[in-house]
Amino acid sequence: MKNRGNVKENSYLCTNFRGQMKIKEVISALERFAPLPLQDGFDNAGLQIGLTEAEATGALLCLDVTEAVVEEAIALGYNLIVSHHPLLFKGYKSITGKDYVERCIMKAIRNEIVIYSAHTNLDNAQGGVNFKIAEKIGLKNVQVLDPKECMGEVVAGAGVIGELDEPETETDFLKRIKKLFEVGCVKHNRMTGRLIRKVALCGGSGAFLLPRAVDGGADVFITGEVKYHDYFYYENQILVAEIGHYESEQYTKEIFQSIIREACPELEVKMTRVNTNPIKYL
Repeated sequence: MKNRGNVKENSYLCTNFRGQMKIKEVISALERFAPLPLQDGFDNAGLQIGLTEAEATGALLCLDVTEAVVEEAIALGYNLIVSHHPLLFKGYKSITGKDYVERCIMKAIRNEIVIYSAHTNLDNAQGGVNFKIAEKIGLKNVQVLDPKECMGEVVAGAGVIGELDEPETETDFLKRIKKLFEVGCVKHNRMTGRLIRKVALCGGSGAFLLPRAVDGGADVFITGEVKYHDYFYYENQILVAEIGHYESEQYTKEIFQSIIREACPELEVKMTRVNTNPIKYL
């Protein structure tokens, strides 16, 4: 398995002799790390809006593209937005500004801003979203939970599984996760008194990997979204922890930042100050 998680090994300087760079060069660096063929069939990762021959003036990094994010890019003078979740998932027969997606499209085009998204290709990449989550939790011996083949080679896949340096009680572990990911509410199934040693996880909507986590001997499975009946079905097999879709993937921006700063050191790069999480906690 190639280690695509090493940014230095997979990057290249995207500046030319004048110190300038085109947007397409920034995108090439992102796609060297997370090739588009790694995305799942339902996805729409890649270039969303704009022309990539323009010189990059700066890159704004976000989880979701919203009107506030586009306005932030305009205020900064940046002409590239890099998001995790694609702005465009469905086809549009007209663009009239009736919803936030259409308004973002109109605003981005009007201000000549390119929008690029790396979604499930970044989820499935070696060193991608789930490896970043594992790093934050402090897991060791991290392995892919559901390996994926790309162009005849196993390069990465969905979810990861790893080990803690020292076992933790269920309560201590969940409290640590809540604080680490700034979660308003950690949902979980019935505790059984087990110690947490082996941890499986998948950012976003990862409940489909629960059987893999059980088969892998994990004591806990962490993800962003879990179906109601999964709490019943797995109650005696594994501790299930649901921490929120946004919360589980919030550190994706750090991956974008590392890739771009390593490959394009002269380009201004900032993480959005906008919290785009649509879910609020009372």
